[in-house]
Amino acid sequence: MKLNIALLPGDGIGPEISQQGHAVLEAVAQRFGHKFTFREALVGAAAIDAVGDPFPEETYQICKEADAVLFSAVGDPKYDLNPDARVRPEQGLLAMRKRLGLFANIRPVQTFPALLHLSPLREELVRGADFVCIRELTGGMYFGEKHEGRDEAWDTNRYTREEVERILHVAYQMARRRRGRLTVVDKANVLASSRLWRSVAQQMMGHYPDVETEFMYVDNAAMRMIQEPRYFDVMVTENTFGDILTDEGSCISGSMGLLPSASTGTGTPLFEPIHGSWPQARGKNIANPLAQILSCAMLLEHFGLIEEAEAVRRAVNDSLEAQVCTPDIQVPGVEPLGTREVGAWVAERVFAH
Repeated sequence: MKLNIALLPGDGIGPEISQQGHAVLEAVAQRFGHKFTFREALVGAAAIDAVGDPFPEETYQICKEADAVLFSAVGDPKYDLNPDARVRPEQGLLAMRKRLGLFANIRPVQTFPALLHLSPLREELVRGADFVCIRELTGGMYFGEKHEGRDEAWDTNRYTREEVERILHVAYQMARRRRGRLTVVDKANVLASSRLWRSVAQQMMGHYPDVETEFMYVDNAAMRMIQEPRYFDVMVTENTFGDILTDEGSCISGSMGLLPSASTGTGTPLFEPIHGSWPQARGKNIANPLAQILSCAMLLEHFGLIEEAEAVRRAVNDSLEAQVCTPDIQVPGVEPLGTREVGAWVAERVFAH
């Protein structure tokens, strides 16, 4: 298979982990006889510094013409700590999602047997946890009408029936491929937008009789994820709730450096780790590249390259079992390795096994 892949390293540790994802995809291509071509582009603070725009037109065109985007992270303290900054790195991420039509964010949450001790929850609670969070990505408060004044501010949480229907279709189809259970997370007892979500879901249930549908308030879902993470199969929710719940879900595995994600919709699909840019670690060779590498597995799976995706996941699991780990997940008494060393180990494993 031939794939054209846009590489968007972004800021902070982004370039370091991007290199490892790139190397793993090259190893996949060599082992399985594929041809992957890569074009790198600017996004986030790096793009602001270079051209004054966090998502330049040239980057958009490179993404638009690609088969997939492998993105890393954006964010920089010089913008985060400046409340008067009108152009911010994160605006590039929002613009990218909107312009590429990426309305569905898919985040698998799972545990790794070798790392159960790292979870803040008891091992008996998290062992075997395996669910998927599907977050609506281009609507709600993040994109609604806003006002920011000196004494008053507001954000409008607006959704249309079409926006809700299309994300629910993605969630139902995911549930069909998994264990057949879908949890629709909302706040319908308080929010009008949530009542629209619930109404639309109730109308759609009959089209998916093979999927068990339940409704859960977001505060209850947040508690249930901690008390009983194995309860969930697929959950779907709106943009703001999804942003919070998926970060909470990352704690179940023990490290945000382990969880990948995919964003799909009407344009070029995008694959990225869920963690941020961690600018304090930039250039120190300590960032965990595994979430970026597992995002590559999701990329391969998206194009039907199932054997290739499994080869990547096996290599990651092998690295964890062999304690080939960066400092954030290393066990006491074992010397941690760097970003480059872990990435090289996984890439070699993919190629050789």
